[in-house]
Amino acid sequence: MAVHKVVGIETEFGILHRCDGDSNPVAASSMIINAYVNGFLCQRVSWDFDDEQPGTDARGFNEFDALAPEIETHLVNAVLTNGARYYVDHAHPELSTPECSDARQCVVYDRAAEEILIRSMEAANSLLPDGEELVIHKNNSDGKGNSYGCHENYLVDRDVPFSRIVTHIMPFFVTRQVFCGAGKIGMEAPMAEPPPASFESRPFQISQRADFFEEEVGLETTLKRPIVNTRDEPHADTRKYRRVHVIIGDANMSEIQTYLKLGTTSLVLAMIDDDFVSEPLTPLVPVAALRQVSCDTSLQSLIDLADGRRMRATEIQWEYLETARKYARRHGLEAVGGDDIGNDILDRWEAVLALLETDPLSLASQLDWVAKLRLYEGFAQRHELDWDDPKLAALDLQYHDLRPSKSLARRMGLERITSDDEVNEAVAAPPPTTRAYFRGCCLDKFGDQIVAANWDSMVFDIGTDPLRRVPMLEPLRGTQTHVGNLLDECRDAAELLRRLGN
Repeated sequence: MAVHKVVGIETEFGILHRCDGDSNPVAASSMIINAYVNGFLCQRVSWDFDDEQPGTDARGFNEFDALAPEIETHLVNAVLTNGARYYVDHAHPELSTPECSDARQCVVYDRAAEEILIRSMEAANSLLPDGEELVIHKNNSDGKGNSYGCHENYLVDRDVPFSRIVTHIMPFFVTRQVFCGAGKIGMEAPMAEPPPASFESRPFQISQRADFFEEEVGLETTLKRPIVNTRDEPHADTRKYRRVHVIIGDANMSEIQTYLKLGTTSLVLAMIDDDFVSEPLTPLVPVAALRQVSCDTSLQSLIDLADGRRMRATEIQWEYLETARKYARRHGLEAVGGDDIGNDILDRWEAVLALLETDPLSLASQLDWVAKLRLYEGFAQRHELDWDDPKLAALDLQYHDLRPSKSLARRMGLERITSDDEVNEAVAAPPPTTRAYFRGCCLDKFGDQIVAANWDSMVFDIGTDPLRRVPMLEPLRGTQTHVGNLLDECRDAAELLRRLGN
């Protein structure tokens, strides 16, 4: 049976320092995070880098020209009581959600990440001189050729050949942007082939990230970005698990899109785990196909496949959905959180594909790219603007503005699947169904006795030598059911360690 799809999202947020002089994005990012840590956390616990191995390649080698991602250990890097990681990465504030046991739970913690950034902004801006302001955007492009990521992570079976994952996830990644894309104006990368006619008349893309991918498979995340990333760092028992590190996705303001992105990808990876896959629908040139799909808002463009066929992006997605329906009947949906979550994902997937083929503009309350396209078309018509007018580019940025009073996304009537109460609770409390519960509760209760923490271990200092490291190699252990009573009963970390036998 497929490994349970534990999921998480890592979002790099755009940052802008409005001031008279020059701004430093690294310093601004540090200011944002420090303002939150100092203002909202009782204890500062730093990230433990001892187990970090971002250069390990799933293919079993490092290409001679591939550089392992840099780890900026000198920059602020905090662990939060909800089990998340909040840090500076490549001149951006980045927040990694805690491990979540299903797609909907991860949407809650992705929304909690937005709330944390909002509170960080407010706290940091209260310390700045009059006339200065730090502004955070949840997007993927600065419009000047620079891109920053929204990465996803999925737990899969170590025994599954990585080549099988690549073969069957590639066509899915190329085409899922039709319901995952955040949308943007213009193009920031050259295309080998001219864009479709629909782009020429209306230079708008479905995805913010498609322009920035150059390879099919590889280890890089910031240069020569690959559609399928090969980083092999499971943050779990390496004998049992692999973590599929996905860098192809957009940062979505729409909860429905985040839910579909995580849920459908979890289903496809569960199918790959169980070798329940059809013949691959591999594009002849995947990178070109990725950009082709992104530039075709008509959704009618035909992708050349390696087997000689030509199919639309939505047709490829229908094939995946049909296989997923069969998989659910044969294997069940426990791997993606159970029948309620799994069937809801399947039904929403089907409904969105049907509307994309018949009435895509009716999805403006569900899909960022459709909401933005309708907004920009209306604005351009009312004000008689060309599509290269700077006012439209400003709207594109304002859509992703996290300031509640400025954000256009908040005014678009996007459907929600979360409530304000559960999002506010998730800002401080960890998910109860993964090991993040143990991490977050220990930080909350014994924070002054914790030296450092990471995804798969915590280091305690109970006043005696040596320091004690508690391993957490099973993502679905350390849950509220597993350790809730134990944590409630322990008065301090020393008692906890004794009872854990550490």
